[in-house]
Amino acid sequence: MSLLEQLRAALGDGSIEVVDLTAPLSETTPILQLPEPFNNTVPFTLKEISHYDDRGPAWYWNDISTGEHTGTHFDAPVHWITGRDGEDISQVPPGRLIAPAVVIDSTAEVAADPDYLLSVDDVREWERKHGPLPAGGWLLHRTGWDARSRDAEAFLNADESGSHVPGVSAECARWLAEEAPVAGLGTETVGTDAGAAPGFDPPFPCHSYLLGAGKYGLTQLQNLARLPATGAMLIASPLPIIGGSGSPARVLALVER
Repeated sequence: MSLLEQLRAALGDGSIEVVDLTAPLSETTPILQLPEPFNNTVPFTLKEISHYDDRGPAWYWNDISTGEHTGTHFDAPVHWITGRDGEDISQVPPGRLIAPAVVIDSTAEVAADPDYLLSVDDVREWERKHGPLPAGGWLLHRTGWDARSRDAEAFLNADESGSHVPGVSAECARWLAEEAPVAGLGTETVGTDAGAAPGFDPPFPCHSYLLGAGKYGLTQLQNLARLPATGAMLIASPLPIIGGSGSPARVLALVER
C-alpha cells in the first residue's frame, strides 16, 4: 500500500486516533479582556439568516461575528509588533500546518499554584526524559486549564490583583524563540502568555519573542490529556484571511494507539 493508503487504513481500524483539540465556539466562549484604554475583540455571535422558512425554504444558514483571536485560534507573526514584517495568517505555508507535537504536563504544579510558569529548566528536564523537542513542531503546554473553559470567570481567573493564569516565564519564552527548534507554542489558556505577563519584561513575552522570531501560537486547546508526551502529529487549520493577524482554527491530533 502507498503511505496514504496505509494512513487511511490506520484511521479506519482505529490504530491511529483523531483527537479533537478544539474548544466549541459559541456566544459563551471566553475572550481576552484588556483594560482601558485598549480596545477589545467582540464576543462570538451567530445570527440566523434562514431556517427552512420563508426566508429560505430549503436551507439553514447564519451570519457570524467574531474576532480573529477568539476560542481555539492560531496566532500569526504579524499579530505582534515584533513580527510586523512577518507572515499574516494567509501566508503561513500549508506545510507548517501539519507538524509533530510534544506535550509538557504541568497540571500538578498548576493545581498548587495557578500563577505557575514553565521554565527553561522544566523543558530541559522533560528533554532528559523524552528526547529533544521536535524540529519544526509544536510544544504543547498542558496545565489542566481546559477544565475551566466553559466558565469564563474561572477561565480568566482575575481578581483585584490581576489575572491568575499559568503560562511561560519570560526567560523560557525567549529560549523557545531563539534556541529551541520548535515552530510554535500551544496552550490551553486564553492566550499563549500567562495572566501576569503584562508585568513581565518584556510584556507578553511569548507574543513578543515567538512571533518576533517568525514562530506561531495556538491557544485555548482542549484534550491535551489524551495525547502522549511524544509521537502525536498536529493539524492546525486556520482560515487564510488576507492581511489577518490570526484566525479561529480547528486543531486535530493524530495519535498512534
